[in-house]
Amino acid sequence: MSLPLLPVPLSSLPRPAAPARLIRALDPRVPVGLKRRLVEPLLNRTFADPLAEGEFDALEGRRITLAIEDLGMALTLTLEGERLAVCSEPGEATIRGGWREFLCLATRREDPDALFFQRRLLIEGDTELGLMVKNLLDGREEGLVQGPFGELLVRLERLANRTS
Repeated sequence: MSLPLLPVPLSSLPRPAAPARLIRALDPRVPVGLKRRLVEPLLNRTFADPLAEGEFDALEGRRITLAIEDLGMALTLTLEGERLAVCSEPGEATIRGGWREFLCLATRREDPDALFFQRRLLIEGDTELGLMVKNLLDGREEGLVQGPFGELLVRLERLANRTS
């Protein structure tokens, strides 16, 4: 004899983890090799023109870390053979801030200089290297909203807004 199933009120079900908590828990466990396979093609397609024009050449043999503090996520990048690469060594410079600030920087919703002046984004370590990377991002008139990277940013923003 089976017992009848009683309806369970939705309010009694546990809520799924917020994306920030999930990313914070998963990011340190993701191997650098997997990050390379996921992130590098996207970055190299997004920055194909500036890479081909040599705009990132100053990053050759140098490392910069992008630290998204509220997600507990950091990514260190370098230039290897005219391609952006994820690396495991610490960056010589770090650009640090929240995901919304990085989104504003990437989409040019706010003036990048204002984000740094208001200390919503910070450059630590080798500030000359950090400013060079900031200026490369700032120099893209359309921001990073074009193509697959922009689509990913928009999806992440929608997801975050739904769960906030």
